[in-house]
Amino acid sequence: MNKSELVAAVAAHTGESQAAVARVIDGMFDTIGAEIKKGGKVTIPGYLSVDKGHRAARTGRNPQTGATIQIAAANTVKVSAGSKLKAAVK
Repeated sequence: MNKSELVAAVAAHTGESQAAVARVIDGMFDTIGAEIKKGGKVTIPGYLSVDKGHRAARTGRNPQTGATIQIAAANTVKVSAGSKLKAAVK
């Protein structure tokens, strides 16, 4: 399911217009992104948790040449499924 299909499904389920649902979904992800960027955590109990993670610098290999390369440290996003979401797929 892509974003437009999600918007259509939520609009059909709630009776709201697709434009209103799209604005809410965009706003939700903008807010989650802003909170994660400043180091916060977003939790929707039972469904999901989104947190900022960190990957340390490490040594890797170029697969074409076999040469050793340095891979820089990076910030990541950690998403964990909650109990209700896990139960939905059983």
